[in-house]
Amino acid sequence: RFTVVEAYERLVAQGYLDSRRGSGFYVRERTAGPQPVPDGVARVAEAAPVHNTIDVVWLLRNMLHTASPEKGPGLGYLPGRWLDGELITGALRALGRQSGAQMIGFGTAQGFLPLRQQLQTRLAEVEIGTTPEQVVLVSGITQAIDLIARIYVQPGDAVIVGDPAWFQMFGRFASQGAQLVGMPYTPDGPDLDALETLVQMWRPKMLVINSVLQNPTGTSLSAAQAFRILKLAEQYDFLVVEDDVYGDLCPPSYPATRLASLDQLKRVIYLGSYSKTLAANLRVGYVACAPEIAKAITDQKMLVGMTTPELNERVLYKILTEGHYRRHVERLRARLDGVRDKTARMLERTGLKLFAMPAAGMFLWADTGVDSDALAAAAHEEGFLLTPGSLFSPQQSPSTWTRFNVANCGDPALPGFLARYIDSAVRRAS
Repeated sequence: RFTVVEAYERLVAQGYLDSRRGSGFYVRERTAGPQPVPDGVARVAEAAPVHNTIDVVWLLRNMLHTASPEKGPGLGYLPGRWLDGELITGALRALGRQSGAQMIGFGTAQGFLPLRQQLQTRLAEVEIGTTPEQVVLVSGITQAIDLIARIYVQPGDAVIVGDPAWFQMFGRFASQGAQLVGMPYTPDGPDLDALETLVQMWRPKMLVINSVLQNPTGTSLSAAQAFRILKLAEQYDFLVVEDDVYGDLCPPSYPATRLASLDQLKRVIYLGSYSKTLAANLRVGYVACAPEIAKAITDQKMLVGMTTPELNERVLYKILTEGHYRRHVERLRARLDGVRDKTARMLERTGLKLFAMPAAGMFLWADTGVDSDALAAAAHEEGFLLTPGSLFSPQQSPSTWTRFNVANCGDPALPGFLARYIDSAVRRAS
């Protein structure tokens, strides 16, 4: 129950009243401001800004404005209805019962210590030995890549990335003046003969790789592949940045090898995040690495942004320590298993060819046989968001490939659109 004064204070906060000390509350004089508009107009105003070039900016803007997951086969995250919002709200309620004094400080540059200790335990489950001092909390993988690029990459340095690979890192390394070198993939993972040739030719500063459920191909490293990569890294003296953002979607029985579990953080910098499995806006990730690298990353983090929000870190700590997260991830894996084969069959019936058939994860990489930029533009006109293969190329090369998120391919109109467009494009080309 609110008092009259509290009600007045709410009206002040909403701009309807002014509060004058020692005098009282007065109706605020109306000033020119946004005029109410009909619902339909409001929806247009909130639509994605016009950006006709099919590039990373186009994709990111449309990702943030896609109304329904079923309309976003190209999205890089799971639909909200699959995620357990109660895990977040429950943790927030628990934190709300704690002393407010714990919530108002800066936090620490390296991140909330109890969470780093918990991550030490979780890393041990995948045979990565570390200490809390070797773990730095960050605002997701994107910030981790940014900090690493700022510290280690100088203009002209070669950085080997997958071709295809996660597109957001390309711009970050390029802004540091790096030369991006694409490492091709096969259905069994990275082409390591090609990697050895590239390493000999370019003498790279680092290699950036998904070891488990690579984005976008869905492939994972075998133990033999991981050993060979580490042998090359030692022989030619380059760092390996291992992005394991999709690792929790991989069941323990799945045959995948993490480079950091073999190297034990000597020259591997290991990245993890909870954005894909809990909530994109939680923005809590981490870097596990050698002590001297952890110190350099912490110092750089302070220079560019002081600390990461400790409230978010406390929320994640609460979720991980109450035991619900493991069951939540098991449910996600089961749901993905339930739609992956169905989506693969739908794409193949439509005429697409799969690069590989992953046994876990959310992505399928498929050859449409037509220019995927033009396909994405046509899909956008039909209300679908597709992610063309050109974006996954470090050189933004034209491509016929497209990434599909199996959790977001349930719209019954999608197969018909793909079949009609591809058939029409093939007939025009002939």
